[in-house]
This record gives sequence, structure tokens and C-alpha cells, in this order.
Amino acid sequence: MFDLDALRARVSTETRVVRVVIAAHEGSSPREAGTAMLVWEGGTEGTIGGGTLEWQAMARARAMLADGTARQVTRVALGPGIGQCCGGAVTLLAELYDAEAAAKLEGALIARPLSGAGEMPLAVRRMLARARAAGEVPPARLVQGWMVEPVAQPARHLWIWGAGHVGRALVAVLAPLPGVALTWVDTDAGRFPAALPDRVVPLWAANPADLVAHAPICAEHLVLTYSHALDLELCHRILGHGHAGLGLIGSATKAARFRNRLRALGHGDTALATLVCPIGDPSLGKHPQAIAVGVAARLLAGGRETEARQDATGRGRETCF
Repeated sequence: MFDLDALRARVSTETRVVRVVIAAHEGSSPREAGTAMLVWEGGTEGTIGGGTLEWQAMARARAMLADGTARQVTRVALGPGIGQCCGGAVTLLAELYDAEAAAKLEGALIARPLSGAGEMPLAVRRMLARARAAGEVPPARLVQGWMVEPVAQPARHLWIWGAGHVGRALVAVLAPLPGVALTWVDTDAGRFPAALPDRVVPLWAANPADLVAHAPICAEHLVLTYSHALDLELCHRILGHGHAGLGLIGSATKAARFRNRLRALGHGDTALATLVCPIGDPSLGKHPQAIAVGVAARLLAGGRETEARQDATGRGRETCF
């Protein structure tokens, strides 16, 4: 996926950035085609697999920044070329972007030749037409010398209610995951850390439950505030509003009490069955980071299971924590 938002955000702060993407691979590879990283003079973002492959790619990217080279294609034999154990070969496409170049990128698919102007192949034109007309988004791949990448769109919208220790641990673990858009809610702006990860949207209100109405129906929710009363009100409103997943921090005892109170508020067994409590993996312990790791694991596993169901049945997302 071509993360256009991340590229533009980084260009806005660093002026010029080189994006390195795995255009293709043969045999074993550290990462799949379409995996990318950003390189600028003072840092990097993302990874194409680490090790010597990435170290050398970073060096070439910084050389591009120094001499202004706009595009570079490099084929690397991982075993004989750089001594990595993968045994395959990868083709890397490195492109230099400034604000003007990044602004020209648009559409659901980004297609460009690896070298030279070249006429766009018919196969690529058809892919672009299907993306515009039917929303068909193919995986990133090299097609007759042209790199074709779908533009990344958030596949999951996750709302985290509470900026305490567990909320902060969850945001730290989940924010780097591709395809996840995070909205973080609490009672006051001062409860958030001074520096927030990119693409995390903070919201605050004296009564955070009033913000439930602004969440998309497809959003998944994690409720973990400092107040059981607020937790209950949030669960009540989220169940009434509609959701794609509802997780509540707490014990089995808290889960039983909340279900009884929510039932008294008018929620039936079908709705209550969507409430997951405790969240994460209790066997990992109660440390905030342990909870965050468990939640992230279930989130990722649920995403893979949902994708498999969608591929098999064409049905929409049905994810829980």
C-alpha cells in the first residue's frame, strides 16, 4: 500500500524524502512487494526488512538526497550479493519526493514506470480503469515495467476511550500498525501526552460519552477510562449507536455486572454478546504493556480472520477484541 498521507506529512517537515519500496521479489524475501520505507537526511520511517538490505538502501537513498537523483532501481541478490539468508532477490524502487511531487500523486492507484517515460501498458490502463469504475484495488506489484500500488486507506477505525496508563500503552502499540486509524478520547486535552504519534486524532469533552454519536458505525471501540460509571455510560451509548467491536477493560466480575446493568438499560442478549471483557490475553498479566500486546494480537488475528471470511463469502467486517 502506498501511504500517501505519511509521505506528505513527512515531506512537510523534512522538505525532501526518498521513498524506497520493494517493487518485486524472486524467491524468499524479508518483506512482500509494496512494503516501503521513507528516508530523509536525519531519520527513517518504516522498514523493508532490516539488515544489510535496508542499511544499503538507506545509504543509496541519502546519496539521492545529496545529488538530487529522482529515481533509482536496484536489484539485490540477497544471498550472494549481500550475505543475507533469505536466498532470494528483490527489486527496490527509490523515488525522491518534495512537496510538489507528492502533491501530484492522486487516485486509488499510483502507477509509474521503473525507468524511462515509456507508454503505459494496456494491462496497467485497465487496472486504473477498474479502480476508478468499480473500486477494484489490486495488490502492489510490478506490471510490464510499471510499478502499481494501491493508495492506503484505513481498513479499521479504532476508538480508544481513556488516556491513562493502559490507553497510552495501547496507542503506542497500535499506532504504527498499517491500516488502522486511531481516535483517542478523554475528558481533557491535558490528559494526552505532549507528543502524539502520527495519525492519532485526539478528542476531548467534559462528558466523553457525548462523542459516541460522532463515531462511524464501522468503528471498533476499547473502553478503559478511570471511572466505572463512565465506562458503563460509554458501553450503553456504543451499543445503542452501533459498532464493529466493543472491548471493555476489567475482570470477569466486572463483565458480569456490566452485562446485568446494560440489560436493565434495555440491551438484549444479542447486543451484550458483542461486549468483550476482559480485553487482550489475561494470561499475559495486567501490566499496561502486556494488556496492549494482547489486544494488538487479537486485533490482528481478528483482521486476518475477517479478511478470510470476506474472501470466501463477500460479507463485511465482523471484528471483536
